[in-house]
Order: sequence, then structure tokens, then C-alpha cells
Amino acid sequence: MNQKFKIAVFSIMLSAAPYIGAQQMEATQNTDKDSTLLSKEKETAIAVSNIKIDGQLMALETHEDGKFRLRDLEEAWKYDSLWLNELHNNADLFSDMLLEIQKEPGQDSIYVVDLPTDTLKARLARMNEKTPFNITYNSSLESVIKSFLTRRKDLMQRMMTASQFYFPLFEQELDNQNIPLEIKYLAIVESALNPKARSRVGAKGLWQFMYSTGKMYGLDVSSYVDERHDPIMATKAASKYLSRLYTIFGDWDLALAAYNSGPGNVNKAIRRSGGYKNYWNIRSFLPRETAGYLPAFLATMYIFEYAEEHGLQYKKAERPYFETDTVHVKNLITFDQISKLVDIGTEELEMLNPAYKLNIIPKVEGKNYVLRLPVSKIGKFVSNEKEIYAYVKKELDSIEKPLPNMVTAQNQIRYRVKSGDYLGKIAERYGVGVSQIKRWNGLRSNNLRVGQRLTIYPRKPYIAKNTSKPSSTKSAVTSVNGSKMHKVRSGDSLWTISKKYPGITIENLREWNGISGNNLKPGTILKLCDCSS
Repeated sequence: MNQKFKIAVFSIMLSAAPYIGAQQMEATQNTDKDSTLLSKEKETAIAVSNIKIDGQLMALETHEDGKFRLRDLEEAWKYDSLWLNELHNNADLFSDMLLEIQKEPGQDSIYVVDLPTDTLKARLARMNEKTPFNITYNSSLESVIKSFLTRRKDLMQRMMTASQFYFPLFEQELDNQNIPLEIKYLAIVESALNPKARSRVGAKGLWQFMYSTGKMYGLDVSSYVDERHDPIMATKAASKYLSRLYTIFGDWDLALAAYNSGPGNVNKAIRRSGGYKNYWNIRSFLPRETAGYLPAFLATMYIFEYAEEHGLQYKKAERPYFETDTVHVKNLITFDQISKLVDIGTEELEMLNPAYKLNIIPKVEGKNYVLRLPVSKIGKFVSNEKEIYAYVKKELDSIEKPLPNMVTAQNQIRYRVKSGDYLGKIAERYGVGVSQIKRWNGLRSNNLRVGQRLTIYPRKPYIAKNTSKPSSTKSAVTSVNGSKMHKVRSGDSLWTISKKYPGITIENLREWNGISGNNLKPGTILKLCDCSS
């Protein structure tokens, strides 16, 4: 192993030094040190030594703990950090989009927006010329567009920011399947670009697949993995499903309606309408959510097309999109281990790899699992794979408690209430919210009776309830009068806080703390329970 490779490995793996070897770093060949301090953006004083090895200048960070790590390019680190923050902040918009789609036609129909009807008609006609969808003016569509431009303007602006990460991924897969690229807007309507989105009936991911439909199109679900949450895998499956629906109906509008409510409901609507096959003619015969589905899709497409004309403000990426790449994982490895060895936050790993339910990438015969990392981190992993896997094996072998067995997850369960049960206890066991259990079962209060049957769509396999939780879930928990509280830290969002406490949702945090928006001020104390009950 040459000197350059030794230093690169040592910089990454020093936290595993007792296993890998070397106790002191030697850099005697062509060394030029210039120690400085990083900017305040990393918040901790880190000395940087610029060491020239074989003619190449490499930056090594000396952290307060005395450990060395390869220094990321500062501009790349800044961009990636900003993107990660933006994607995290979008995670709680799913419910807002659902409310818009489920509105009754004509509800809240008075909007103040500078969009004359004649102008809208002309713009829709121009859009219709370059898309396979039937984009024609009608008063219902006008109402939805104006609603989005007023009541949901903030949501649309944030979707434009997040889309710069997701749309390039979508477009590649849609093009591979010969699907209209405009379908990318469907993911906004389905999930508000939240890969962890989950509907009240158990549909999951950016494209909102039910368990059975996902399995039909090759999406694997087990105790470790739910590929409905994977952006690329789910986009491939959605493309195949939409292609099949278009083959059935020969019309993209009806294919979208069938994607939302199922082909059977569309066929029934066609029959009840007297045989019409235009979406707008059968709309009144479709389920309420589907009746608002295509208008929401077309309104989203219009707003993205004419964002500048309506003065929508959003953050434009300095780079085309948050640059990532994947590497095939050869052995079981946890997010905590990746975080430690490659110097990347576990929350960032969760955002980039949402399909891994327990923050563990498993090894399963016949399966190929990949790890997605920022481009700046891929080299660290690939260049040191052998040492990384050796360290991981040694660490896992030393764990006394075994990892959970690989089993197929259930789409739903029927839970029988036992003596001593209460909604919060059941919700925590299955990784869902109290409000979700109440909604799934039509409960108007928190009262339960022994023997009562509850329908639950588990977010985590209950067989894994004793599994050690990742260290990243440790948080600023305090106790006031016996009630748990969370002190907001810099970088916290409602989404990241809800992820740290099983059974607590964004809606819970808003309800318990009287929060209407998404902004949190560091130092704020949040209740982690309904302390009034």
C-alpha cells in the first residue's frame, strides 16, 4: 500500500484505529502544512492541514476530538447542506396537498389573483399544444389554479425548490419507459415530494403505492426495506403501472384517474356517465379525491410553466441538482457505521436512502442493495471498501443483541386491545401516530375497550421493537412535571423532531404546541405529549 493510500484510509478510519492499525499519522514525503480554521458554518473549531502527497494537495481536518478526516470541498459541502435542509423542510407538506385535492368542487372559490380568464385560456391552449394531456379551459380548473396561487403559494414555491433535486431523477426513468415527462408533476400531487409520505389507507412514498400494487410492480417490502420509499425504484414502478393504464384507456387523463382510484372506479364512472370517456364528463361520478386529482395535476403543471409571470420565489440550485451517486453494498452495514466512517450525518443518510426502514442496509441472497451518497463522499467509501467492511464485521460480531430477522412486512394488521392498553402505547409500538389510529378506525375519542379490534398500518415491524435504536435518535429531552419536552436545536424541523420520537407525528407536534407554520426557533421547548389530557 503506497503512502498516499495509507493516509487516505487513515483519515477516514481513525475512529476504528484499534482494528485497522496505525497509531500515528506519518506524512514525511513532500509535506507542506498550512493550518487554518474552517469558517463558522461548521460551528466548531477545526484545524485544517493542507498536505501535499505525490504532488497533490489534500486537506485533512483535525477535529476537537483529535481525529483526522478528509476535508470536503467547502463549496460542495455548503451546497449539499443547503439542499439537505430544503428537502427536510418539505417533508411536512403532504397533508397540505391532500387538503387541497380533497376540497369539494367550488369550495372557497373567491380568490384575488392577477390572472384574467382570457389570459389563462390562452396559456392553457399553448400548454395543450405541447403535451399529450387534454388541457382545455373550464371554470373548475381556473378555480384550482387560483387557489394554488393564493392559498397554496408557499407550498408551490417550496415544491419548485425541492423539484430541482427530484425532477432530474424522475425524468430519466420516465424517458426510459417512454412516459410523458409531465408525469413528474404527479409526484407533487401524490406526496408533495416527500419520499416518506404515507396516506391514511397505507399508500407510501413519492408515488403513493399500496402494498399489493407495489409488490405487483416489483417493489420489495420486508422488515428492513420498503422500496416504495426509494425514489428511483418507485419511479420505475410508477412508470410501468401508468404505461399499463394508458394501454387500457388510451387516454392519459383517464390513466391518471385510474392511478389514483383504480381502473374499476374509472370504468364505473364511464358507465354511470352514459359512456363518456373524457375526464371532465365523468368527473362527477368519480370518488371525491379523484375528482380533485387531475385539476391539481394540471394546476401544478401550469404554475411551474408560468411561475415567473406570477412572481413565485424559490431557491435556485447553484448546481443542476444535489449531486449524488450510488454504490452497491456487499455486506450488512448500519447508517451509524456509515456516518462514522464516511463522516456524513445519519439524517442525511435517511433522506438520501429512505427505503431502509431501520437504518440498516441488509445483505440478502439474490438481492442487490445500494447506498446513495453525495458525490463528494462516494470516493471515500469506494476507495476504502475492504477496510470498511472488515471494521463493520468486527463491530457487528461484538454486538450481544442480534439484529432483527428478515421477514416480510404486512400491509395492515388487526390489533386486539388488551387490558392496560391506550392509544399512545399502541401507536408507539407500531411507529404510527395516535391521530392516525383514530382516523383509520373512525374513533372520536381516546377511549378503548378490552377486546376491541383496531386496524393499523405499521410504519415499523413490531418484531423489531427491542432492536437498539440508532444513536442519532438521542435528543434534547427534558421532563417538566412528569411530561416529556424537546428543546429545539439549530437545524431542527418538525419532520426531524417527529423522526426522533416513535409514535409522534408532525400533526401531533403542531396540535400539542399550537404551531400553525413550519418555522421553529432554537431554544423553544416543545411538548411531546397531549399534556392536557
